[in-house]
Amino acid sequence: MNVVVCFKSVYDDVAIRTNSDKTLDYQAVPHIVSLYDLNAIEAAAQFVEGSNGEHSLIALTVGDTKIHDTTMRKNVAARGASEVYLVMDDALEDAETHQTAQAVAAAIKHIGNIDLIICGDGSADIYAHQMGIQLGEILGIPNVNAVIDFTAEGDTIKVTRELDEEIEHIEMQTPAVLSVLSDMAQPRTCKVADIMSAGRKPVHELTLEDIGLELPPANYEVVETKVPEPTPRKMVFFEATDEGIDEFIEQVHTYLTTEGA
Repeated sequence: MNVVVCFKSVYDDVAIRTNSDKTLDYQAVPHIVSLYDLNAIEAAAQFVEGSNGEHSLIALTVGDTKIHDTTMRKNVAARGASEVYLVMDDALEDAETHQTAQAVAAAIKHIGNIDLIICGDGSADIYAHQMGIQLGEILGIPNVNAVIDFTAEGDTIKVTRELDEEIEHIEMQTPAVLSVLSDMAQPRTCKVADIMSAGRKPVHELTLEDIGLELPPANYEVVETKVPEPTPRKMVFFEATDEGIDEFIEQVHTYLTTEGA
């Protein structure tokens, strides 16, 4: 079984700074693999590694030319993927979810002969929960989200998914798309040997033209992103006396009674 795991390159939010006008400063901010996708990569790797060589794993991402990052793709390859595909095109800068799904679907068709597609629950930047669903729709194949476990028997995928108040068990035929919850598999700590061997694994760099896709127009446009103004806090001071403490307790009790805990 040929498996593709999709991952997204996102800005490292720890390194993002705020400008004086409340806009975000992305200069010198490195790209990293979305944390939710690290969970998906681990789930896919464990599935493939447990198959005694019957399955293979390809890692796939799409984005603008900023994703041309040797460290990031080594990080992915070191986690179990046998090869990595990157679709890089400046037309994908700030692409919205539907455009990204179209690019991923076209890349999967270009790779060919894929039986199972695994996505994370969402991305660390937008967290739209849409990639797996839209991929299934575009490719015309079954898709299931909220997956916490899955196994394969021949061409049949047995899936366990977690709903709000129940656990659901589903069987479906490949090809299929699964979106896995982040707690299904914890990302591994890569060994030095894995990192060294990752540099020797094939990396395929493609453009939208290579995969035969003319990007559809966006459904929306992000005009501006700003940090919200801080909410003013009401500051009340009490004297450090018995009377002040009693007043403090009374006001807290009144607040909890009227506003709720």
